[in-house]
Amino acid sequence: MDRHYYEKVFSTQRMEKYFNRYPNDEQKAICHYTCNVELSESFYSVLSLFEIAFRNSLNRELVAFFGTDDWYLIIENYPVLKNLKTSINTAIKHIENRNELVTAHKVIAELPLGFWVRLFNAEYELVLWKPLRKAFPFKDKQIRQRNKVSAPINKIRDFRNRVFHHEPISWKLDELEKTHRRILRVMSWINKELPKISETIDRVPNVIISARSKGI
Repeated sequence: MDRHYYEKVFSTQRMEKYFNRYPNDEQKAICHYTCNVELSESFYSVLSLFEIAFRNSLNRELVAFFGTDDWYLIIENYPVLKNLKTSINTAIKHIENRNELVTAHKVIAELPLGFWVRLFNAEYELVLWKPLRKAFPFKDKQIRQRNKVSAPINKIRDFRNRVFHHEPISWKLDELEKTHRRILRVMSWINKELPKISETIDRVPNVIISARSKGI
């Protein structure tokens, strides 16, 4: 397969970054593209474990704080939280459009990662930080501060979006390793056993080694 084929199938716009990086080596550019796909795929398992554990831990503390599994229905009772209602209504609408019964479990699963990360914004700190900090019982209390949680989870969200939208992530393998460690570190704040569980299905380190061996 040559450049013409890849540009036709995957679009010139998507491929041009790779061919521009290797202007005199068409096959190296194609190899880098396929390595990027492999690297993205390898992150799916660890990102999935993080996202599910993260939202479940937050939900548990929100249920305790608001006193109901349906906390998302009364969140607007707090004026500062009213602008979260749009995302909640959208999630409920998606469930209804599938002709499914709206339950707390389904709403929690339907809410996007961006919603959960947004809960750590400074504007919600006075209401939400006190309960949500309990979602990270294994983070040292001395440094369990909102901004020290918000910063890494925002970086994870941005990275997750690049992976799930098939964007390039492979330009700097050292940065990918840092991202991988960041995900595992935040997972360990939620539950210290999570990184160990992740190891059983986590292919990221080996795929990075493979990419390096190909000169990426």
